[in-house]
Amino acid sequence: MHRILDRNFLILLTMKIFQHNLKTLALLLLVFVPITTYASSSGEGQVDTKEKVDGYILHHIQDSHDFHLFSYTNDAGERKHIGFPLPVILWSSEGLVSFMSSEFHHNDDGNVLVESNGLKFAKIHGKIFELNSGEEKVAFDDEKHATNAHKVLDFSITKSVFGILFVGLLMLFWFSRLAKQYKKQQIPTGFSRILEPLVIYVRDEIARPNIGEKHYRRFTGYLLTVFFFIWILNLIGLTPFGFNVTGQIAVTTCLAIFTLIIYTFSGNKHYWKHMLWMDGIPVFVKPVLAIIEFAGAFLIKPFSLLIRLYANITAGHIVVMSLIAIMFVLKNEIGVVGATGLSLVLSILITLIEVLVAFLQAYIFTMLSALFIGMAVEEHEHH
Repeated sequence: MHRILDRNFLILLTMKIFQHNLKTLALLLLVFVPITTYASSSGEGQVDTKEKVDGYILHHIQDSHDFHLFSYTNDAGERKHIGFPLPVILWSSEGLVSFMSSEFHHNDDGNVLVESNGLKFAKIHGKIFELNSGEEKVAFDDEKHATNAHKVLDFSITKSVFGILFVGLLMLFWFSRLAKQYKKQQIPTGFSRILEPLVIYVRDEIARPNIGEKHYRRFTGYLLTVFFFIWILNLIGLTPFGFNVTGQIAVTTCLAIFTLIIYTFSGNKHYWKHMLWMDGIPVFVKPVLAIIEFAGAFLIKPFSLLIRLYANITAGHIVVMSLIAIMFVLKNEIGVVGATGLSLVLSILITLIEVLVAFLQAYIFTMLSALFIGMAVEEHEHH
């Protein structure tokens, strides 16, 4: 009953206040759909305790082997899950094995086993294990660790991998179209008119001043790619589809490694000399500074890139989901309408901030990458 009142209140509020404002309705949808998902995610049909909220948020920010949009209980008391499966690709003890993630039936306690090529697999807390030969069920120790199964190499098309491939193809289509229009010396039309000023901004405000007139063209392509890749993924992460690609530390680590490889192999002799044997200082101090510079180039710089993006995006998702949870945790204390109104207002405000953060984190990562590359290719004049 409370769940119905919550939804009806949101629908009426939307129709009355934002009837002719499509932009506001779109923003409200970003908040409303996760709210309805929240209300039907747990086994009992509602996330309304601190423990369930914590579990839901942790599940939301993690990667998964399928798209789970929401769940509900039908009139027969059966739990139904709305979403679609993704391919599971594993390297097992017998070689390559593949099947669809729907085989696990949304069960995450190791009791649902998938048999393929004579092998049995179980998904435990989002990780896929292969049972030892002859075993029929996963056994756990006191710390809830599997004792008769071992992890396998997982090459599955997870939700994050799907998001990366989708955004990659989307960027390839958009920028190929923009390049063709430039090649034909036409004024960009359609969505290309939105991309053009952003491309010019990255080139003239990020690449050129940080790398220099002589070398900036060599690296503009990479900077454009990483900027739009992070920005689009950040925006998709605000939608109700549950993407959290840039909130996966493996993804941000790979992006930081790409930048590390580029400025390491692009560094000129002045860059390496300054790092390994700095001029103008006493000889006995040079080895100490060399160690510090070396650590800065190969550890501190990439770590600052990966952890800043990962931490800010993950924190943003946690804050948004936590504010939505206010509705369900406090509804018995301040009433359905009061809890819904408070949660809705706070969620919309923080979502507006997250839209800004989505751009800001893409800008910061690209700016720092350009700065590190510029330091590596800078040519010093000796007088």
